[in-house]
Amino acid sequence: MNISPLSIYQAKKRISQHITRTPLVRAHELSDLCEAEIRCKLEIMQPTGAFKLRGATNAILQLNEEQRKRGVVAVSTGNHGRGVAYAAREQSIHAVICLSGLVPENKVEAIKSLGADVRIIGNSQDEAEIEANRLTEEEGLIQISPFDHPDVISGQGTIGLELLEDFPEVNCVVVPLSGGGLIGGIALALKAASPKIHVVGVTMEKGPAMILSLKAGKPVEVNEEDSLADSLGGGIGLQNQYTLKLVQELVDETLLVSEDEIGRAIRYVLQTQRMILEGGAAVGIAALLAKKLDVRGKNVALIYSGNNIAEKKLKNVLDYL
Repeated sequence: MNISPLSIYQAKKRISQHITRTPLVRAHELSDLCEAEIRCKLEIMQPTGAFKLRGATNAILQLNEEQRKRGVVAVSTGNHGRGVAYAAREQSIHAVICLSGLVPENKVEAIKSLGADVRIIGNSQDEAEIEANRLTEEEGLIQISPFDHPDVISGQGTIGLELLEDFPEVNCVVVPLSGGGLIGGIALALKAASPKIHVVGVTMEKGPAMILSLKAGKPVEVNEEDSLADSLGGGIGLQNQYTLKLVQELVDETLLVSEDEIGRAIRYVLQTQRMILEGGAAVGIAALLAKKLDVRGKNVALIYSGNNIAEKKLKNVLDYL
C-alpha cells in the first residue's frame, strides 16, 4: 500500500461522485480580528457531517468482490464509524462499527440509522479496537482504520487538492489533529505543491496522543478523557505505521487548546458565521482566538472538520452566551 501525491489524485477521481466537494468560505470577522485572509473549508456539509466520509469511501471503493462479501469493521470515536457505515451502505456491504462508551449518543444513533451493526466496548478507543481486531482475525472482516491506513489518508488528502484549486495563494493551513490521517493527507498534498505552505495541527489538552507521541519519538498510550473535542480522542496505535511519520515530516507546528478555549470557539463561530461546529472542528478557531497562533498577513485555510456535536454538549457551551 502506498501513500503519495499520486494516490491522493487517484482518490479524488475515485470518490468524486460519492462525496460532496465542499465550499471554501471567507470568515469576515475572524479575518479582520486576525489581520489575515481566513477561509473555512466546510466539511460539515458532507452527508455525514464530517470529513471522514472521504477516507472511508476511498477505502471501501477499492475492496475486491471477495472482501465485499466478508464485510468491514471499524473502530471509531464516531465520525469515522458514520463515514464507514454510510459508504458501506452505498455499496451494499455489511459493516460493524466498534465504539467506546465515551462516544456521544447522537453519533451512536446516527451510525445505527445507516444500518451498521454497532458494538459498544469499554471506555476508550483502544478497548473498542480489541473487539475490531477480534472480528478481523476470527470472522475475517476487513478492518478500515480511522487514520493509519493509506487509502484513508489519501482520501482525506483530497481536501488539500481542493484547497489548492480554490485558494491557490494559501500559505497557512490549520487542521484538527488526532490520529493524523486528516493532517497527514492534507499536508502531503499541500507540500507537494509548495513546501513553503505552513501546516499547523491543533488538538485538545486532554490526552493529546499525537503531540505526546511526537515528543517521545514513538507512539505512546494516553488516558482517554471526555472532552468537548471528543472526535479527537484516543491513541494513535502503538503499531502506528504511517501517520506519525507523516506528521513528523510534514507538519510544521502543533498546538494545544483548553476546554474553555474550545467552548469559546464554538460560540464564536455560531455568533459570527451562524454555523454549528463540534469541538474537534473548533480547535483551530480556538487557537486563533486565544492568540496561540499568529497569522497576521497570511492567507489561511481552516478545516471545519465536523458538526456532529451532542445536543447536551452544545447546550452547555451555549449557556455561557
